[in-house]
Amino acid sequence: MNLQTRPSLYAQSLDEIKDFLVTHDQSRHLAPLIYESLYKKACTQQFSEKTIKLLEEKFDRHLPEIVSAKKAEDGTVKFLMQFEDGKKVETVLIPFFKRFTVCLSSQVGCAMKCSFCYTGTQGLTRHLKSHEMIGQYLQAKKYLEENSADDTSVMTPNIVLMGQGEPLHNFDEVKKALEIMLNPLGLALGPRQITLSTAGFLPGLKRFHDLPKVNLALSLHSPFNDVRKTLIPITGQYPLEEIFNALDEVKLMKRQFVTYEYLLIDGLNDRDEDVDELYRLLGKRKAIINIIPFNPFPGSSFKRPSSEKVDLFKEKLVAKNLRTLIRTTKGSDILAACGQLVS
Repeated sequence: MNLQTRPSLYAQSLDEIKDFLVTHDQSRHLAPLIYESLYKKACTQQFSEKTIKLLEEKFDRHLPEIVSAKKAEDGTVKFLMQFEDGKKVETVLIPFFKRFTVCLSSQVGCAMKCSFCYTGTQGLTRHLKSHEMIGQYLQAKKYLEENSADDTSVMTPNIVLMGQGEPLHNFDEVKKALEIMLNPLGLALGPRQITLSTAGFLPGLKRFHDLPKVNLALSLHSPFNDVRKTLIPITGQYPLEEIFNALDEVKLMKRQFVTYEYLLIDGLNDRDEDVDELYRLLGKRKAIINIIPFNPFPGSSFKRPSSEKVDLFKEKLVAKNLRTLIRTTKGSDILAACGQLVS
C-alpha cells in the first residue's frame, strides 16, 4: 500500500499556502490563485513552471477513490470511498427537489456506539483528516456534474456532517475542513449551506463557538435521560441538562434555529409523555424538531413506526406550537438512509 508521504494540498488553509510560498521564495499573492485553480478549476497557465513544479513536489492532490457507487430508486447515490491507507467510509449524495446535499463522514467508524445506528456497531478506527472530508465532497460533486442532465441540479451542493462518525469528537480536523469549505476562494459555501450534527459530545459542543458559523443539529431522540441513554450511551456521561446548558450558549444567526433530530421508534419514544417533555424542553427555545422514522438495518431490534403513527406524533407536537418536520427517508433500499452507513 502506497501511503501518502506528502501533505495534501486540500488540507492547506489560504494562510498556510501563503506562508509556504514565502518560505520557498515565491510571492504570497499567488495563494488566492492557487486556491482558485484547486477548487474552481481555474486556468493554471498563470503559474510559472517553477511554481507548478514546487507544488507538485511538496504536496499531494489525490482525492479519495470511489470504490463503488450505488443508486437508489429515489435518486440517492451511496459511495464507498477509500483513502490512501486503504480505510473506507460511505458518503451519500441526496437529491432534494432541484438541489443536492452531500452527507459527509467525519470518522472511519464511530466511538459513540448509538444503538440505533449501523455505524455504531463498528467502533472507531480513526479520525478523518480535513482533506479527506473535503475530498468526499469534491468526488460527490464531480459525480453529480458528470451524471446530471439538469444544469440547475449541479449548483453547489449543500453539506451535512451526518455520515459516519461524531464530528465534534474530531473537532480540530472538522474545524479546518469547515474553514476551507466556507472560504470564498475555496469551496465558497455559505454558512447556511452546512449543517453539523452531533450526538451531544459535550467537550466539542462547549467549543462550538470556535467553529465557523454553520447550522447545528442535535441527535435528541428522547427527552428523557434514561431512554436516551439506551439509544445514545454517552448520555450517561453527558446528560441532557448539561447538553442544553451548552446549547443555550451557542450564538445563533438571525432566523437560525437548532434542529433537534428525533428518531421515531415504534413503542419506545412515541408516547404522549414524550410529547409533553419535548414541549417542556423546546417550547421556549429556537428549535425545529426533525422527525426521522427509524430506518432498519441488519441485526437491529427496533421497529419503524407506521406512517399513521408518525403523522399523529407530528400533529401532537404541532398542536403545542412546536415547529416540526418529517424527514423523508432517502436511499433506504441501498442502506443509505440515516443510521444505515458502515465502512
